[in-house]
Amino acid sequence: MLEVKDLTVHYDGAIALNRVNLTVKDGEFVGVVGPNGSGKTTLLRTISGVLMEVEPGKRERPSVSGTIRFDGKRISKRKAWKIVKMGIIHCPERRRPFAEMTTLENLMMGAYLRKDKYGIKKDLERVYQLFPILKERANQMSQTLSGGEQQMLAIARALMSKPKLLLIDEPSLGLAPMLKNKVVEAITEIWRSGVTILLVEQDVSITLAMANRIYILAHGRIVTEGTKEDLMKNRDVREVYLGL
Repeated sequence: MLEVKDLTVHYDGAIALNRVNLTVKDGEFVGVVGPNGSGKTTLLRTISGVLMEVEPGKRERPSVSGTIRFDGKRISKRKAWKIVKMGIIHCPERRRPFAEMTTLENLMMGAYLRKDKYGIKKDLERVYQLFPILKERANQMSQTLSGGEQQMLAIARALMSKPKLLLIDEPSLGLAPMLKNKVVEAITEIWRSGVTILLVEQDVSITLAMANRIYILAHGRIVTEGTKEDLMKNRDVREVYLGL
């Protein structure tokens, strides 16, 4: 489904990603782990096209080389909204709700490119079943939600876009253990429903528990990749990169 080949990103005068190669098959749950500053967020922002869209004219534009293909089509130079229309949906780090909109308005923004009214209504009920608290908070301003509720909203808003591939960046960041478990359960349920997932997560234990395959990213490079069992067999990888 997704093929990233020799992806290199020069960002603000530094190399953020250096010849990264990564694949995600249809139906897989793939995780990316690594220390802070390793390029994980940049990877997702580049795949979704967001990196080239933010703050135009306010800073040096990032330089991107290499190829990204989705369902066999090259998307490296496409606009972010066109990538969304193809089915790649990015759930960003730190939730980023539309603060001056209600919970329901945020959810409907996720469906802004869709025309299937019945499908939108059906998916809205689906996200309410997945996150019942969002139905209770439907008319509440999103900026007044708790951190956990905002994370649920961010994931639900992404689901309203009807993703083929869902990119999720640090969903457990800043959450209490109980809320973290609820978010993890919801992401697992989304994957089981047929959505392919590429997850970036600082909490290694979460990624090891959920992902079919895992890439380790450090200093902008892929160090190694494999299943949980593969990675746990390598003592150096286990101690240096997984902290286990």
